[in-house]
Amino acid sequence: MIDAVEVKIDSIRVSLMSQHRVVMLKDLTNERYLPIWIGPAEADAITIELQNMVEVERPLAHDLLNSVIGELGGEVKYILVNDMRDDIFYAQLVIEQNGKTHRIDSRPSDAIALAVRAKVPIYVADKVMDIAITPEEDVQFAEGGARPWMMTN
Repeated sequence: MIDAVEVKIDSIRVSLMSQHRVVMLKDLTNERYLPIWIGPAEADAITIELQNMVEVERPLAHDLLNSVIGELGGEVKYILVNDMRDDIFYAQLVIEQNGKTHRIDSRPSDAIALAVRAKVPIYVADKVMDIAITPEEDVQFAEGGARPWMMTN
């Protein structure tokens, strides 16, 4: 694994300016937060699993993916938010199958939704976590002072 820090989901916030949500990932060892814009469907998928809010009649897409990985003899080991280019975050699913490690590119929102279902750690590469904000900056974020790379079109 590359140099990375483990994070947890601190909260999912609603943008008053758009239909998007922001998942706040908190560094487990420092008071740093990484905000990532996600869509409402992915936010709901994460929230449903974390809060055991709703019993769904049929599996959601992330439940299905988790089941398929297991049925094919794989195991999700962790997910990694590994890069940010042109103001877009990138992630990888790290899956072991038959002694081989597979790294599969993913949107961070889908990777996080899968991680909460598979109950595996979430990591953020150090180079990505360098743009994290502190609790003091979080106050500005909450009052609408988002950084330019956090803005949506």
